[in-house]
Amino acid sequence: MEINVSENIDGVLKNIETAAGKAGRNKDEITLIAVTKTKPFEMLMEAYDHGIRDFGENKVQDLVDKYEKAPADSRFHMIGHLQTNKVKYLIGKAFLIHGVDSYKLAEVINKESVKHGVVTDILVEVNVAGEESKFGLKPSDTLKTVKEIAALPNVRVKGLMTIAPYVDDPEENRQYFVDLRNLLIDINRENIDNVHMDILSMGMTNDYMVACEEGATYVRVGTGIFGERDYSNKENVQ
Repeated sequence: MEINVSENIDGVLKNIETAAGKAGRNKDEITLIAVTKTKPFEMLMEAYDHGIRDFGENKVQDLVDKYEKAPADSRFHMIGHLQTNKVKYLIGKAFLIHGVDSYKLAEVINKESVKHGVVTDILVEVNVAGEESKFGLKPSDTLKTVKEIAALPNVRVKGLMTIAPYVDDPEENRQYFVDLRNLLIDINRENIDNVHMDILSMGMTNDYMVACEEGATYVRVGTGIFGERDYSNKENVQ
């Protein structure tokens, strides 16, 4: 079956508008990240030509390859688990690194950012649902880690990110989104130097409408735009 990327984007944006309206939010507070992982560059350009500027990749090499070919105003988000030995390839190319789950990783990002003379924006990944198969900090460890990262001069913590469980009923994930939003509010109340977080990256193809209702500012949608991927592990579906 042929995938109509433009039509799918329109559908997702309409759903975002509906969910935002239900929560009394402005749809413009929410940015759609089109997750292009495993998809050819031509499909990315279809999305670009339909007005999308934010693209998500899980693998460093794929992000770098597409970054080098994409129009200059494209913004690439590293949404997958990031290994410290791959950080150097991302600096200056990733608009935002979503999956920072340790001080050690942030330290490497800082070191490479210093070398390049840039400040790198990151999100701290929180494993709100406590799934053993997922990366991310425990909610109870997040404040301490944010405080540690805040001392790094070339890294800027912009918010929090979570990957909720893959569920048939998106309502099952609502509480996780509420918890992440509350955690962000609590951390902002601490008035940590160099930290003012306003980004919540949460919600994927199967639950982004619920995430929008609960405060998401970035939603990561891949399958809902580009069609199914050949994955046996549904937990990887963005």
